[in-house]
Amino acid sequence: MPDLIAPGLKVLFCGINPSVYSAVVGYHFARPGNRFWPALHASGITHRLLAPSEQHELLALGWGITNVVERATVSADVLTDAELTEGGRRLEAKVRRYRPEYLAVLGIGAWRTAFGHPKASLGPQPQTLGGTRVWVLPNPSGLNAHYLPEDLARLFRALRVAVEGIR
Repeated sequence: MPDLIAPGLKVLFCGINPSVYSAVVGYHFARPGNRFWPALHASGITHRLLAPSEQHELLALGWGITNVVERATVSADVLTDAELTEGGRRLEAKVRRYRPEYLAVLGIGAWRTAFGHPKASLGPQPQTLGGTRVWVLPNPSGLNAHYLPEDLARLFRALRVAVEGIR
């Protein structure tokens, strides 16, 4: 799954890993039922609801997408701690290379495991990654029923407000 990335982004979103569906169609968060694209729109990050096939429009807004682990799976719970830790090392190198202002990790469990912060909570993190500020958001997968769409919109909006505050 190719990254949607460029140097100097405002935010680099980081999913846990691509779904098999996304890997097949070639677009991030493409699986039907994934709430990433609706959350971007509801939070004001995008002015309209983008389809996964329009992901390239995010770059013009200064936002990009990558993943902690490159391997596509049906669900993220089949990933091993070793895969997440190794993915974290690769992600740190990528962040150092591209230098986004924020890294937004989409999945508290992935952040905790990949970077050794077992007590981390959602929102801004006290640690940086490669000098980049880190913000943790819930996994927007439709399989993560812990968060309603309005909750995701509120949490994504908090990131947007923080990002706009530094511009």
